[in-house]
Amino acid sequence: MSEESLPDGTGPERGDGPEYDDARPEHGDALPEYAERVLDVADRIPPGRVMTYGDVAEWLEEGGPRQVGRVMALYGGAVPWWRVVRADGTLLPGHELEALDSYRAEGTPLKEASRAAEGHLPRVDMKRARWDGGERADGHT
Repeated sequence: MSEESLPDGTGPERGDGPEYDDARPEHGDALPEYAERVLDVADRIPPGRVMTYGDVAEWLEEGGPRQVGRVMALYGGAVPWWRVVRADGTLLPGHELEALDSYRAEGTPLKEASRAAEGHLPRVDMKRARWDGGERADGHT
């Protein structure tokens, strides 16, 4: 599945990112099926745990990290978007402080940044925070 396979006109016109999507579209504005599935996985990630974009795609057995990232950018504000992360655990650019507040509130394991790191922002400790999706068959279609 490529980024182009998401239907035209499915994204917000105001811009991309979680801050533009307060909720999933109303019934008349149906999400693409793939987007609905990605958001469902993001909803299932327990507080204090994370999955990478690639983990979500692998769990769904469809698409890849870029497609999951595109869905999260277009529709992710309706779910706990901070729980879907880059594989290296770096915080989402432009949303670092909001994500960091959520991680701290949920007790997500973090690695403190080195003094050489830009902005001195911590990263998600992927070894401790990564969630494998639990039981694959549990409510998954």
